[in-house]
Order: sequence, then C-alpha cells, then structure tokens
Amino acid sequence: MSDRKKSTSKDGDSAREPVIENRKARFDYAITDTLECGLELVGTEVKSLRKGQASLAEGWVLPSIDPPSLTLLNVTIAEYPSAGPNRQHVPTRQRRLLAHRKEMLKFATEAKAKGATLVPLKIYWVKGRAKLLIGIGLGKKQHDKRESIAKREDRRDIDRAMSRRR
Repeated sequence: MSDRKKSTSKDGDSAREPVIENRKARFDYAITDTLECGLELVGTEVKSLRKGQASLAEGWVLPSIDPPSLTLLNVTIAEYPSAGPNRQHVPTRQRRLLAHRKEMLKFATEAKAKGATLVPLKIYWVKGRAKLLIGIGLGKKQHDKRESIAKREDRRDIDRAMSRRR
C-alpha cells in the first residue's frame, strides 16, 4: 500500500481532483433539469481526466429511446503522454453514459419532446469514479444572453464596491 494520504472532504471526494466545467453551456442554454451519469472510460482516459486534460465545450449527448441509452459525443479527453504510443485512446471517441434505465428514458423523451438538447455541464469525481453532469438545455435567444451579461456585470460592480468599502 502507498504511504501517500489523500486529503478528502466530508463526502469522500478527493480535494485534489480537478473539476472540468462547461461554462459556455450555462450561457448558451437555459438548463431545465440535470442528471448525474457515470462514464465508461478506458485507463488512459481516466489518467488524463485526473490531470484535468479534457474539454466539454463542443460536446453533446445523443439520446436513444429504444433501447434507452445516452452517448457522449465530441468531448475531447487528451492523450496521456506517459502511456506508450500503442496504448493511447482516441481523444474524441464516443463514450457510453451509465445511468438507470428510467432516468435515461425520461431524459431522452424530454429532450425529443421539447426540441431541446442534452448538454454536458461538468465532469467531477465521486468516491474515485468520474461522473458527468448533463442537463436538458433549451437554446437562449440573443436578448436572453444580453440579459445574462448585464446581470453578471452588475454583480461584479456590486462585489467591487463592497470590497472597496471594507
């Protein structure tokens, strides 16, 4: 066994593991509902994720109703350089998402019915396993995006004023 001790938080997550977020998704889409899924990964993908080398920006989830399944597409997980050239994974391969059948069916039908899309929001670690948070995203109109920008700038101005006040 290793002598190294991991610093853990109250719920068992390792504090040093990176969280990979898709910040642009919340700006481009109005997220109505979310679901935590597991990811089916190969060894070098896990090592790259632990180093924080992934991009969710272009990713999306393909739902299937019969049989219920969710597939993660266009998410880039960088190659792990320490593995030899024969052991590398394909950076943008399709990855199967792991969730309960009822949850997958619910999300697939909601996404098809509303004309929405399933968007990956973030990858994080729970008890040593990679989890993906996906959401049902309804596309925002241009005026909604301007409203989001205005709220964000107002919040920054308030925070700036409060920090000067102290």
